[in-house]
Amino acid sequence: MISAGIDVGSNAVKCVVIDSPSDEVNDVIGRSVLRVRGRALEEVIRAAYDKALEAAGKSESDVGYLATTGEGEVVDFRTGHFYSMTTHARGGMHLIPEARAALDIGALHGRVIRMDERGKVLDYRMTSQCASGSGQFLENISRYLGVALDEVGSLSQRADDAEVPSGICAVLAETDVINMVSRGISTANILKGIHLSMAGRLVKLLKSAKVTGVVAVTGGLAADTGLIAAMAEVATERELDIDLRTHPDSAHAGSIGAAIWGAFRARKLGTLEGLATA
Repeated sequence: MISAGIDVGSNAVKCVVIDSPSDEVNDVIGRSVLRVRGRALEEVIRAAYDKALEAAGKSESDVGYLATTGEGEVVDFRTGHFYSMTTHARGGMHLIPEARAALDIGALHGRVIRMDERGKVLDYRMTSQCASGSGQFLENISRYLGVALDEVGSLSQRADDAEVPSGICAVLAETDVINMVSRGISTANILKGIHLSMAGRLVKLLKSAKVTGVVAVTGGLAADTGLIAAMAEVATERELDIDLRTHPDSAHAGSIGAAIWGAFRARKLGTLEGLATA
């Protein structure tokens, strides 16, 4: 069974192709991620899918089930669609098998998803869209500071006196950052302060969802080492028993979960069709 998953986000489209010979074996054999950047969404989706197929050495006809998630209802050539909480739970567990919670940090919000040992969603919590705890907020700040996103994490960890913004609203927090720059606060200390502010809200979500133990961090900001370090720092200060873990494929967790659920559904449908014709 070859299946594929497409996770359509507000800033980027993530796609994977998996080889799934059984419910227990799901190997990612191709992946892609493309930023939207004002382009026609349909074109970005098609390009991301083609790129993942090429990486996997497969053609479109090889795919037995194409599952979408996120805003994937716009994909008119999909086989089926799954809610993003379901796919991030399953994808997070695939990447970090010990995890019983996923912390998805996306462009517009952060959310905590608790799941059981099968990847079934038990509970969730989500930040409000206006809160300064999202990927889009951090991207806006990094652009203003003239720092590439892939440099934000390492630069934040070089801070020696973090300056935390006071604004809960993203607009107010951005105003705080402008004031910090005018006062000569270093970029490293500003970024560390931003990370600590975001970490406080995200750790609060984990606490409200009564999460303990291993947490799979998913979404685009899972690659931000400075944010992960800040969350671990805040969690320790608040005496929370959580172990935050990331994976090189954390940004693809949603698309991986979609592809896995798609393969599972395809096998179930095949079994039912076999029984019906028996």
